[in-house]
Amino acid sequence: MRCNGLYPVFIFLALTISSCALVSHTSAADFPNVEVSDDWAYSPMQKASIPVVDDAEWPASEIDSFILQALEGKRLRPVADTDRQTWLRRTSFDLSGLPPTVAQINEFMMDSSPDARSRVVDRLLASASFGERWARHWLDLVGYADQMGTSNNVFARYAWRYRDYLVSAYNDDLPFDQFIRQQIAGDLLPSDSIEQQRANLTATGFLVLGDVEVVESDKAKLRIDLVDQQVNKVSKAFLGMTLSCARCHDHKFDPISQRDYFAVAGVFFSTESLYRTEQGVWSSIINLQLPETADQQSRRAAYTETYVESLVQKKTERDHVAAEKKSLEESTDEQTDVAQDGVTSSADRQAKIDELTKRIQQLDDEIVHAEFFTPKVPQTYGVRDVPQPADMQITIRGNPRALGEVVPRGYIQVVHRGGSSEATIPTGESGRRQLADWIANADNSLTARVAVNRLWYKIFGEGIVRSVDYFGVRGETPSHPQLLDHLALDFIESGWSQKRLIRKLVLSRVYRLGNERLESAMAVDPENRLLWRMVPRRIDAEALRDSLLSVSGTLCRCGGGSAMPLEFPENVANLDPKSVNPPSFRLNKYRADQEYVRTVFLPVIRHEAQPGPAELRDVFDFAQPATCVGMRSVTAVPTQALFLMNSKMVRRRATDLASRVCGHASDDESALKYLWLCALNREITMDELQDALVFLKSIRERVTKDSSDQSTNSAIPPGEWVELCHAVVASNEFLMRL
Repeated sequence: MRCNGLYPVFIFLALTISSCALVSHTSAADFPNVEVSDDWAYSPMQKASIPVVDDAEWPASEIDSFILQALEGKRLRPVADTDRQTWLRRTSFDLSGLPPTVAQINEFMMDSSPDARSRVVDRLLASASFGERWARHWLDLVGYADQMGTSNNVFARYAWRYRDYLVSAYNDDLPFDQFIRQQIAGDLLPSDSIEQQRANLTATGFLVLGDVEVVESDKAKLRIDLVDQQVNKVSKAFLGMTLSCARCHDHKFDPISQRDYFAVAGVFFSTESLYRTEQGVWSSIINLQLPETADQQSRRAAYTETYVESLVQKKTERDHVAAEKKSLEESTDEQTDVAQDGVTSSADRQAKIDELTKRIQQLDDEIVHAEFFTPKVPQTYGVRDVPQPADMQITIRGNPRALGEVVPRGYIQVVHRGGSSEATIPTGESGRRQLADWIANADNSLTARVAVNRLWYKIFGEGIVRSVDYFGVRGETPSHPQLLDHLALDFIESGWSQKRLIRKLVLSRVYRLGNERLESAMAVDPENRLLWRMVPRRIDAEALRDSLLSVSGTLCRCGGGSAMPLEFPENVANLDPKSVNPPSFRLNKYRADQEYVRTVFLPVIRHEAQPGPAELRDVFDFAQPATCVGMRSVTAVPTQALFLMNSKMVRRRATDLASRVCGHASDDESALKYLWLCALNREITMDELQDALVFLKSIRERVTKDSSDQSTNSAIPPGEWVELCHAVVASNEFLMRL
């Protein structure tokens, strides 16, 4: 039963207000109460005592004491704590990227023990969803896509291994210092097992899975451009610095010289990342073979045997079809008059020849496809040292043929402080291992500060340093510098555990705060730099799509693997080794389950809009995969409301949700209570209940007038419920993390 495509006013209002409540991100400005020097980021971390506050009962942790001290200094008070259901929804989204289930809500609400919140947090940190959520945050910094560069749709066949590495690293709580070392120099690290060696090699994909212009004909220029990209990525992701600004001259604002840039660039200039292919001017990313366990080798051998048998069958069929075609082509009209496989006339013969020709072409395509994807030793994208590592010469104005003095490989002088910035690099090594050790060193003040600030930003929506990717002179100073150093030092002392720090943040009292707007506080701190409230914010594109799948009961768990459905011949081209262009993709066909897997496991395309099941990412501020982005833009525009209103994907999920709700309860009131708890994660209010009942009744009365619109299919939910569920999932509250 449908409503002739009519969207009621109820939906229109829900969608209209969905773009109005978002908080705009103001321009960077130092909070007036903070006294911090311009070079604070490069100074050694200072251990501060836990502040003594007037209201000693309010803090639940040392974090709260730092926050409350700053508030009391401005004669401000934090707002009241939010309700338990809002806290649960907030925590679930931040840690797993998914809303809580009805069962999880009920369990938490019945748990009145002091450890109730701790149990929720520990459950979320231990879930597979945690790694899937937080891996996506890091992929933004990588500029990750399932595609090399932006030219000719060249697919990155093994990129998914790096994504899966990240999911495992976060779920296993890989210490952050080891996380750094693996991604910069994993191929140079020792390993205790085959699995660790595989992880080490795969992690170096961090250095090459960006927007690499593989069609560049000037290979010298391509090489130094990639070095620049690697320098920029490493310095921004781990140090919060724009080191690439010093490629052509000393940094205009920060104390970073051109020699500093080339000291680090020399490390990556001594690293092999690309090779020239046989297709003309094209290049490709280095493939590293991964070691296998005996069991993995055995399983691959068995699969290969079955795969080859299938390929042989295709070739045999192709030979038979070709022979049949040749026989028909050589037959005369007189011979055709005698029935031959149903061919009784010249016209029938030509039609049969055309049919066989088409089948031969299809089999040829399938054979070329099968031969290209024949199973082999697993590979991953990564890097390795060049045969003869050496220091790099300054490239004047970035020109690889206008060379200046040689700069010894080393580190950044302003961060190194108190000693030479030159590294001690053994003969025959690039220096990546030494660079990784320097960045991951506990004495490097930038590394821990930047890492802690990134985690704080993801939890609270604003960093202690709001310019999360830039800790330079023109960036923002920290709102709570003592707290930042306290957390950074604790992060190091606790073994660089990201899970432990996240747990501490979400169990703090400040994280529990409500979002009430107090005029007195707004007058003093309108940007909430002192954290007297929790500012509502819209969930990101991945969380929105995953939530639609979750609440509709259609979310399909995925163990990882290739996101690109390259197994379908219609999705790939140029597989013939003789082709002048490298293999490419078209994404004409998706796997059946890809409509229902988490967004992190969908293909990421760099050169155009995100296709198919991932189209929602184009509308809700997905990170541009050609750049290194630690802080996404957040917009509130009419096209977002229009997408939620008109998207077939949203409509399908609303229909699935309606089926779920109608199957759960036999009467409207019970169904409405379940819908609100399932989708909005709270009880429905009496006013909302009455409004929803009136709405359902009005739609039913309207539909009754048109008996032809009635449906007898019990599997299809009633149209009024589809409309209501569509309104709920497109509402402002569903989009927000309060």
